[in-house]
Amino acid sequence: MGDTLDDTAVTDRLRDLPAWNRDGDRIHRQVKAPSFLTGIDVVTDVARAAEDADHHPDIDIRWRTLTFTLTTHSAGGLTARDFDLAAEIDRIAARHGAR
Repeated sequence: MGDTLDDTAVTDRLRDLPAWNRDGDRIHRQVKAPSFLTGIDVVTDVARAAEDADHHPDIDIRWRTLTFTLTTHSAGGLTARDFDLAAEIDRIAARHGAR
């Protein structure tokens, strides 16, 4: 689970994740993959990382555009787990040449 972060902590954590935006108690990011299959590879790698972390994003796939949304449902808001997984999603996307 984890403790929810207050607005100041969320703002601080978002400074390290410039591609992510806050929408209430969620953060989200869009990624454009070089191809559809590369996008699916990104999703597969994110799914593995999410399983390892036992923390799962909502993922929307639209051809080469992927949208990732994170919140900690069990805590009722944003926690460190969301920002840790967001950073991992950024690393995975970059490895695949997605922006």
